Amino acid sequence: MTVPETPAATASPDPASPVSPAGPAGPALRGPVPTGVPGGSATSVVRPEGPWAHRDVAANGARFHIAEMGEGPLVLLLHGFPQFWWTWRHQLPALAEAGFRAVAMDLRGVGGSDRTPRGYDPANLALDITGVIRSLGEPDAALVGHDLGGYLAWTAAVMRPKLVRRLAVSSMPHPRRWRSAMLADPKQSSAGSHIWGFQRPWIPERRLVADDAALVGRLVREWSGPGQPEDEAVDTYRRAMTIPSTAHCSIEPYRWMVRSMARPDGIQFNRRMKRPVRVPTLHLHGSLDPVMRTRSAAGSGEYVEAPYRWRLFDGLGHFPHEEDPVAFSTELVNWLKDPEPDR
Repeated sequence: MTVPETPAATASPDPASPVSPAGPAGPALRGPVPTGVPGGSATSVVRPEGPWAHRDVAANGARFHIAEMGEGPLVLLLHGFPQFWWTWRHQLPALAEAGFRAVAMDLRGVGGSDRTPRGYDPANLALDITGVIRSLGEPDAALVGHDLGGYLAWTAAVMRPKLVRRLAVSSMPHPRRWRSAMLADPKQSSAGSHIWGFQRPWIPERRLVADDAALVGRLVREWSGPGQPEDEAVDTYRRAMTIPSTAHCSIEPYRWMVRSMARPDGIQFNRRMKRPVRVPTLHLHGSLDPVMRTRSAAGSGEYVEAPYRWRLFDGLGHFPHEEDPVAFSTELVNWLKDPEPDR
């Protein structure tokens, strides 16, 4: 299903309420909090207890779940696929201890945020992010994005530069680099084969949730480096994916990214992303990332007219912030606190 670039539906009263997938003109069908999630209710999965505080904020016509810790300049953390805010559980306390207000949000359609029938193009998802910054009462934020969250962080920095103080991206090249690599590099196209597979209708959703989302567990393990994730973490991502409508909403951004390539909206977005990023940028990548090749990610600095720092983590895969959280958090905090990050 191709989702047009239109405003999101009205936010649901309960942030964990699912919205059934609908066509472009279909209504947002909201129901009670699902209870059939393996291993516990949806609320217990996406709002686990910890040193953080959970709450919901309204932005861009939807309601978003956030987990936050600390006080100070805002650092907004954006997760990728197939995860939700919990992927930043190690960075939240590290950032809070370093003197930042650390906030991890669930993207539209994932975790505890609203599941809307449309609005999954990168321009609208970036407006979700900048809208959350405003809803938190902050003048700007340092954006930290991984995978899809990184793609959207790049986009937000171009679309709303006044709201982005700094930019840190992990495991994702600049959107224009991503597009050219997927189209021109056979090895990158093969590494991102799951994205091509997402273009089929409904079959990918069914595969993602089959056998209690066993595929999610396999992807997380296969995409990680030698330091495999703990079973608890894998089980948490599997349970989160089985919340109704999550699989569909998780796939929709990737459908837009591919199907729009030859459409006017996609061509316009690609042209728009020619605008340079004018804030200090930290680019983080795992040397063993099997999903996004180092060659594809490297070179994104050509789109940055500001201090740009490239950091390659040896021996890590697609999830460096989880595979070696201490090294990742240390690199991030040191860069955020550096008043003059070098090029």
